[in-house]
Amino acid sequence: MQRPLTICLAWCMLASAAVAADAKKNDAPAKTHPDTTGWKSLFAEDLSNAEKPKGVWTVSDGVLTASQDREIWTTKDYDNFVLDLEFKTADGTNSGVIVYCTDTGAWIPNSIEIQIADDFSSKWSKAPKTWQCAAMFGRLAASKSAVKKPGQWNRFTITCVDRQIDVVLNGQHVTSMDMSLWTSGTTNPDGSKIPPWLNKALSEHPTQGKIGLQGKHAGAPIWFRNVKIKELK
Repeated sequence: MQRPLTICLAWCMLASAAVAADAKKNDAPAKTHPDTTGWKSLFAEDLSNAEKPKGVWTVSDGVLTASQDREIWTTKDYDNFVLDLEFKTADGTNSGVIVYCTDTGAWIPNSIEIQIADDFSSKWSKAPKTWQCAAMFGRLAASKSAVKKPGQWNRFTITCVDRQIDVVLNGQHVTSMDMSLWTSGTTNPDGSKIPPWLNKALSEHPTQGKIGLQGKHAGAPIWFRNVKIKELK
């Protein structure tokens, strides 16, 4: 009697493992850009649903840009989502997409920034890899450089599911972060130093917050368009 029961239990365990594997596969982040038909725009055309400084951010022909180094934020907090957008750099651009922000007044240590940079410029090409395009700024470098030269449109797909953040840039899956591994506010898991102005362990950071775009940082402009979001269950 025990042998058939053992076989039954073994088959049940295998079946459960297969179901779990399928679920994990279905929940895995996209390795390419999705079809965003039917997705919601992150910001209204008139920016009426945004938190922003007066007179800094403007929209013209669907292109969003800033005249100063000031951020624009969602009024809503987001947890699990896919954010898809296009951005264009100029010579020396340094900007970013900000997720899980819990304090827009002091956002730098209270969020995760997916870096946007002109990696072809003399300044940013020589910067640490964690400061270059598609990096989790100051914490995790992209696996490769995939940003286009200034003046060309790039596409970002950023997937945030709990403590897992994945980035696809111009069709290439370049960055994957498990926030739970960042247990220190001073040192990354690989032993490299975290910039002192970040100073908080991501393993303890909330996985819900506002989404923001950084403005005209470092004196160079940045342009965004087709900024769309899909919330995940």
